[in-house]
Amino acid sequence: MKPAGQIQGRLLSLAFLFTLFFAAALTLSPAARERSWQVDYRFAHWLGLLAWAGIFLVAHRETSRRTPDIDPYLLPTAALLSGWGMLTVWRLYPDFGLRQTLWLLISVGVFILGLRLPSDLSFLRRYKYVWLTSGLALTGLTLVLGVNPMGSGPRMWLGCCGVYLQPSEPLKLLLIVYLAAYLSGGRRDHQGQLSLPPALASGSLIPLLAPTLIMTSLALLLLLIQRDLGTASIFIFLYAAILYVATGRKQILVAQAVMLVIAGAAGYLLFDVVRLRIDAWLNPWLDPSGRSFQIVQSLLAIANGGLLGRGPGLGSPGLVPVPHSDFIYSSLVEETGLMGGVGLLALYALLANRGIRIALRASDNFRRYLAAGLTAFLVAQAVLIIGGNLRLLPLTGVTLPLVSYGGSSLLTAYISLLFLAHASSTGESRPAPLPRPAPYLQLGAFLMLGIAAAALLTGWWTVVRSPDLLTRTDNPRRAIGDRYVRRGAILDRSNEAIAATTGEPGSYTRRIFYPALSSVVGYTHPVYGQAALEVELDPYLRGLEGNPDLTIWVNYLLYGQPPPGLNVRLTIDLDLQIRADELLEQNAGAAVLLNAANGEVLAMASHPTFNANELDSDWQNLLQDPHAPLINRAIQGQYAPGAALAAPLLARLMAEKSIPPFPEALDYRTGDQQFSCALPPDSESWGQALSGGCPGALAALAASLGAGPVQELFDSLGIFDLPAGAADPGQPPFDLAASGAEELALGVPLRVSPLQVAQAAAALSSGGDFRSASLVSAVNTPGAGWVPLADEGEAAPVLDENAARRAAGLLADETGEIWRILSVAPSGEDRQVTWFVGGTIPGRWEGAPLTAVVVLETEDPALAQEIGLGLLHSAMQPEE
Repeated sequence: MKPAGQIQGRLLSLAFLFTLFFAAALTLSPAARERSWQVDYRFAHWLGLLAWAGIFLVAHRETSRRTPDIDPYLLPTAALLSGWGMLTVWRLYPDFGLRQTLWLLISVGVFILGLRLPSDLSFLRRYKYVWLTSGLALTGLTLVLGVNPMGSGPRMWLGCCGVYLQPSEPLKLLLIVYLAAYLSGGRRDHQGQLSLPPALASGSLIPLLAPTLIMTSLALLLLLIQRDLGTASIFIFLYAAILYVATGRKQILVAQAVMLVIAGAAGYLLFDVVRLRIDAWLNPWLDPSGRSFQIVQSLLAIANGGLLGRGPGLGSPGLVPVPHSDFIYSSLVEETGLMGGVGLLALYALLANRGIRIALRASDNFRRYLAAGLTAFLVAQAVLIIGGNLRLLPLTGVTLPLVSYGGSSLLTAYISLLFLAHASSTGESRPAPLPRPAPYLQLGAFLMLGIAAAALLTGWWTVVRSPDLLTRTDNPRRAIGDRYVRRGAILDRSNEAIAATTGEPGSYTRRIFYPALSSVVGYTHPVYGQAALEVELDPYLRGLEGNPDLTIWVNYLLYGQPPPGLNVRLTIDLDLQIRADELLEQNAGAAVLLNAANGEVLAMASHPTFNANELDSDWQNLLQDPHAPLINRAIQGQYAPGAALAAPLLARLMAEKSIPPFPEALDYRTGDQQFSCALPPDSESWGQALSGGCPGALAALAASLGAGPVQELFDSLGIFDLPAGAADPGQPPFDLAASGAEELALGVPLRVSPLQVAQAAAALSSGGDFRSASLVSAVNTPGAGWVPLADEGEAAPVLDENAARRAAGLLADETGEIWRILSVAPSGEDRQVTWFVGGTIPGRWEGAPLTAVVVLETEDPALAQEIGLGLLHSAMQPEE
């Protein structure tokens, strides 16, 4: 078997290699983040690494010389944890990193000097009341002289001038010393063996509990007055753990469990901070930007780590409050991932294993109880704060031993390790008799169970829930990534940029070059999130789809970010789009121009609109604007259709040869609505009546066709489908049993978007075929070039081709190449909307079939016709 010093030396070498690699990665992280060698590198943390390496080299030599039979795993485990934590603090806040380095030198220095103490630690046992009373006195002083280094919050520190001590940290250690000394009896028999205290020997719990309960209660009272409830819960656990391993009485565990429940309930009722933390633990998503902000951001940081992490220095742990102390575990996992989190938990598991092993092999009961208590303290506190970061337990605010920033915590942890080292250095002494090893093994199993639960939950957040959490609108990490990774551009059909990323790495910004399309293209903003195509195309624009899996993996491995985004081409023709916006001007409404043959959207205008480049200055005004400029009226607008859907209905009737004779009167009433139209003397034809938007004519044709066929026709044209991005009106589906075909055709209970009407009308111009409209054409991938994204499936024949041509001919205007319908529909509250629906006539127009739809939020048929015809003529006669 290798000597302990040799094993310890090799393990320390491995710890040095890890911290060396971590420090090098931190230095290079600015280059990786900005993907350039021309950056300001990080070097300050190397001072901390040199100090760490130097002090642990001395500690290794001193332990090998003074305690050659020390447990060889204690010092390397502590060195790795504290080195990892120190470098993380340097990475977050260099000023705090320097302080942590100084505290590490002091703490390990105390450890080294403490190796000179007697291995039996008799001075601790002999003066147990003095130690605990001193700790209580120091803690009590904080009630009078307490300060808070942050300037606000609970005053639990003593000190000034930048040097502070938190007495509750060493008080944990002193309580363990007191309990171990009291329960071990404190006397030796004539053979030199420690004798059992009378309480344990007699088997009575009352004399056993009285002194310990009094002293522990005093400590708890002080902590409750300070509102240091995290430390108070640690005290309750330590008291139960040490009493249990000393007595084996399971009643103690039951009593302490009841005490914890009572304490938690009382804290919830009496202290606002406890109530807030428990509420946030039970349902953090209820108020993610308020009371639950800390835990939600912690979970988002952990989810951002994924399997391997973003890389040292490449995450955004600073978004989590207090990332160097309470939430340092989430900081570590964000940059080292599930692998790093499990590795850190494995170190605490190793510490638990070695600590329980030391307790079982201790040469006397005092060091046995002391080792068990110290192990429970270090590992249980780690599980408590890590569980708070993971939402396994309510957040308590205690530090992560050996890792978190804090001099008092670090010094207390290394003094605990010093005592464990002495307890493990038994020389040639035989282990003290242990009639009941089960309580120690059960304590170790309980600690291991907590570590395993934390590991499983880390995997849950980093792997299972990560995809959902990272797309949350309150996750700012995506916006930070957009500053360093170029987002793909959104192009028109001629590859002219509509929206693109400009600037340099670290200061990338998103610009839209044609602001009138803001309601269609949307925005991606670090504060206001994403909308419209920017969010729908986000996986491609962000480089997460379309790139080879290996490329994505390599970029995450090297840079902690996805590869540069891919450009996406729209079907929009920017020249026609400009023309549509010019025609619509300042009128509220929308216009859509489709290629009826393939469903491509050539132009889509929504007015009033907004400028996505000016959200910072305009956001509040946009939210309060009663005209809702953030809405894309072409897709999200919901309007009464009036006679806008008459064209396909006419074609269906012509196909079935069931058009009724033209009536003398074209009036129709339903409920409190009157639908009528006055036709000139020469308008005695269905085509002219429908072209003029006569609702009575539409009602008469619908009645002739019947309710079932009307519903089937509209269903095949996508009229009943809720368009993408439209708000669900919360109304039940149309009930044909309660209404007739006339009401359905007139859209009495129905609301449609301009895009839905355009899709339906395109079936007429295309010769009877229906295609869903497409706004996105292709994505430019690295390997295959431009890859189509639009659905190229076969068109669905919904109208007879000859009937579609004849119906379009009946609706033709004076040019004979365009069919059209003008309709005014009631929109509630004495308001009207005006529709223009038109397109090219199949067989008369030799170019690509076109369909145009215009809706105005006012009664103005002449203007609607001017806009619709102007848009069609611009597409049919493009400028050279």
